[in-house]
Amino acid sequence: MAKATARHILVDSKEKCEALKAEIEGGRDFAEVARENSTCPSNRQGGDLGSFGPGQMVREFDEVVFSGELNKVHGPVKTQFGYHLLEITSRS
Repeated sequence: MAKATARHILVDSKEKCEALKAEIEGGRDFAEVARENSTCPSNRQGGDLGSFGPGQMVREFDEVVFSGELNKVHGPVKTQFGYHLLEITSRS
């Protein structure tokens, strides 16, 4: 079965998500931005979600995590929780 590791940042608006993505693409550390801005409890680990398989996260997450480019910031991705930036750190 496929497995992936990823980290994410969860915020309440698309605009905030896009602004944070621009900061990261401009050189800010993803984990630092996650700790300062993400509303998910994973913010304490810099947004790290650990390892998971297909179906363990919401569908919108899976679509990105199991098909997107590694080590690139993806998003905004809208789910029922809000807007996410995702970075896939590994996949097997």
